[in-house]
Amino acid sequence: MLHCGKDVLNLTDKLVRIESVVNTKGEIDVANGLHQLISSFPYFQKYPKNLIKSRTENDEVERYNVMAFVKGTKEKSNKTVILMGHTDTVGMEDYGHLKDKACFPDKLMEALSNEDLPDLVKEHLNSGEWHFGRGVLDMKSGVASHLYLLKYYSDHPEELAGNLVLLAECDEEDSSHGVLSALTDLKRWKEEHTFEYLALINSDFVAPRFEGDTKRYIYKGTVGKLLPSFFITGIETHAGSCFEGLDPNYIAAELTRQISYNPELCDQSLGETPVPPVSLKQTDLKPTYTIQTALAAYVYYNFFIQSWSPKDVLVKLKEQAETAFDNALNNLKARHKRYCEISGHPYSELPWKTRVIVYEDMQKSLIKEHGEKFIEHMAAFKEKLLLDSTLDTRMFSARVVEEEWNWMADKSPAIILFYSSLYSPRIELTGKNQAEQNLLNALEEAIKVVQPHYPYPIVTRNYFPYVCDMSCVALSDDEEGVGAASVNNPSWGTKHYVNYQAIQEINVPTINIGPYGYDAHNRYERMELKYSTEMVPNITNEVICRLLGMDGKEISQTLSESTITKS
Repeated sequence: MLHCGKDVLNLTDKLVRIESVVNTKGEIDVANGLHQLISSFPYFQKYPKNLIKSRTENDEVERYNVMAFVKGTKEKSNKTVILMGHTDTVGMEDYGHLKDKACFPDKLMEALSNEDLPDLVKEHLNSGEWHFGRGVLDMKSGVASHLYLLKYYSDHPEELAGNLVLLAECDEEDSSHGVLSALTDLKRWKEEHTFEYLALINSDFVAPRFEGDTKRYIYKGTVGKLLPSFFITGIETHAGSCFEGLDPNYIAAELTRQISYNPELCDQSLGETPVPPVSLKQTDLKPTYTIQTALAAYVYYNFFIQSWSPKDVLVKLKEQAETAFDNALNNLKARHKRYCEISGHPYSELPWKTRVIVYEDMQKSLIKEHGEKFIEHMAAFKEKLLLDSTLDTRMFSARVVEEEWNWMADKSPAIILFYSSLYSPRIELTGKNQAEQNLLNALEEAIKVVQPHYPYPIVTRNYFPYVCDMSCVALSDDEEGVGAASVNNPSWGTKHYVNYQAIQEINVPTINIGPYGYDAHNRYERMELKYSTEMVPNITNEVICRLLGMDGKEISQTLSESTITKS
């Protein structure tokens, strides 16, 4: 076993001390810092072209990936393993008065010792076996593990039978500009150096699945993430004559009741079940107060998938929306009738009908009806809308649908179903080809080697349960399934675009071996030291050795004092 804990921890703290909140200048700072560190390694002083700092493409924010590779000399081989991790973090507002210490683990832990802490947090803090701070878990310790291995093999290329690539990517916490841009560099290196990408090892954090869970998980794939969105139109009316109109907020409320937390919308696959959808935003589109009901409402939901495609989800959610619309109207009719009974108001049937339209179908009907006039108008509208920097892709999409709705001849109340953000593809690693089987075998053997040195069970699961950038290096969906995510996204090609063909061209089998801890994204973020700084690099190295046909032997401890431990 490698005794690498101290070195990986020092590298972790080096990275943590560089504040790198997503969508801020900090992403530039951490890229500069990491690039400078790797540049100091003797190998990269000799081969400076093997290290790049690459700006993201089609990105409104300036930020950079850092990428490096070592060519082994043990034997001539094109076999290549990619090590990936992200260098950005979420914000630090959750630390409150400790915010200025969030990126300085020693100072933070000293300050926390004087706080009133939850029992488990206090136990971990006092044990000396856990490390606290923004990014220590998610996921700078994972990047540090990869960096440790890159440094070793750069010092000892004669022990490497193949090639090792490091991809330290930005913008994982928002829109994945980092990894999507890195596909260009990975493809270029593949062509220039004839790299044969065997596998990608990500190192995002892992956590207990439930209270009392002691297992440490390694994931062989990842959930996909969609953001199904609903633009809901009603009939505006004065609040004093509420039954003369149809409030879209009322429909939206029923839609959320139907979809949020619904176990029937869990995509069970390979014996595993992701969490059900949940609402991430629900609002009407009135800009200010009036006594009128709203004309339109907007709601979107997080939706994890494991085996379903974006097309499958549209079919299922159209059915759910129709059910919700039916239920809302039936309840409304009953309430209207009861109101008329108790008020003496003359009763008449309400005219509203259930109407759910998938965005792609609405667009086709508008183009058929209005032709080039509609197409040209919407192109100009989107260009103008791009000038509004306050709109994210989700609200940009809503405004596009709102504008297109104005062209509809039939403006009776409706729900328009579409996608308004990035589709992070699902990844399955099942051994369906030799490359996948080789990675599965290497992982199984690696765990067998390392497990005796660690007291808690190290086990594999099929789907990483959170959004991560593993989604952007391989595809399990077919062309039709992925296509549904683009043709039903109103911002596609303007505010938002993903080159899924570029993902397909890399399409490398991927696993996640990451640091273990609790409370990522909140003020008690922490990693367990032994697993995160010792087990993770050891398991990763064992996988690398087996994939490249090297002996899974111990690495000698010859890392440079000046580049690893110096503050």
